[in-house]
Amino acid sequence: MQIEFSDKLKKIPPYLFIEIDNKKKQAREKGVDVIDLGVGDPDLPTPDHIVEAANKAMRILDNQRYPFGMGLLAFRQAVADWYKKRFNVTLDPATEIVALAGSKEGIYHIHDAFVNPNADVLVPEPGYPVYANGTLLSGGQNYFMPLKKENHFLPDLHAVPHNVAQKAALMFINYPNNPTAACTDKKFFEKAVKFAKQHNIIVCHDAAYSEMYYDGEKPPSFLEVEGAKEVGIEFHSLSKTYCMTGWRIGWACGNAKVIQGLAKVKENVDSGVFQAVQYAGIAALTGDQSCVEDMRKTFQERRDVFVNGLVKLGWKISKPKASFYVWAEVPPRYTSMHCVTVLLEQAGIVATPGIGFGPSGEGYVRFALTQNKKRLNEALQRIEKIKW
Repeated sequence: MQIEFSDKLKKIPPYLFIEIDNKKKQAREKGVDVIDLGVGDPDLPTPDHIVEAANKAMRILDNQRYPFGMGLLAFRQAVADWYKKRFNVTLDPATEIVALAGSKEGIYHIHDAFVNPNADVLVPEPGYPVYANGTLLSGGQNYFMPLKKENHFLPDLHAVPHNVAQKAALMFINYPNNPTAACTDKKFFEKAVKFAKQHNIIVCHDAAYSEMYYDGEKPPSFLEVEGAKEVGIEFHSLSKTYCMTGWRIGWACGNAKVIQGLAKVKENVDSGVFQAVQYAGIAALTGDQSCVEDMRKTFQERRDVFVNGLVKLGWKISKPKASFYVWAEVPPRYTSMHCVTVLLEQAGIVATPGIGFGPSGEGYVRFALTQNKKRLNEALQRIEKIKW
């Protein structure tokens, strides 16, 4: 029997982080002591009070059944209360919030709700691969908005052709940004709202890293801007804020009609988020937030160690104000793939090539600060020995 993948699936390139994981495994099989600074998966444990809440909830019979719907109202209320306290944004938990099995699945499924065949989707690049791959699997067309250093890694909305903007269904933006670690202010969000209203585009802001900020500079929410809720939604996740990447719990919030469309897709493709995990999410959002402050302190210390060390070795880097990524320019005459290969083969360090996030990522590598300071210092010592 001959089995053929669909034409849509054939368009999808190999998932970047799976490829990196394979190279890492191959190196370890050869006995290499690998320092993994590739995938953005926090190495810190989920705080105990969150784990305990899930453990208690798992033993309740009702939580072991199908978790149909938009999520527990108690979870959505916790999200609404958190948004009010953190951003002074008011959300209706009944209509403006939907629970997600991590923000990634919501980012994918929003395409199914609003992208018709051949419709355009405005996607930042370099960017999280799911934005673009979701478009391909929904039958749409990606229009890539380059993020350039000279524009502070913000998309130039004026550069989007009028005919593209007029038939665009969605526009993705992401700040604090992955992979560049760039931040933005409300002025850019105001421009995005104006642009979206002018062209009738749904804005999808990925805010997964909003709580991973440093030096006391809190990133704003897209929904803080006047008119934002009229044109779009914000995706958020407990993955990074509370070191819960494996738990798969997040949400989308904002425009009620957009949330309704996303929820309708989810009703037909999954059965909701395990309620015990939602109770863990409630514990995270409503509990003592000192664990988040401790996390920020840890990653800020790591940032300072690694960035200062790389700068001393001659690397060109802007110290990130948020996220746990370092977006570093590669040494002269190197491509991002060549640089990553040298780092792995000569130093046993896993990093992510910028080209894997899009053409504008060429010339950069992304390091994830997911190792302790001792291992980061070891990585710096190994990098110093490379003869570039």
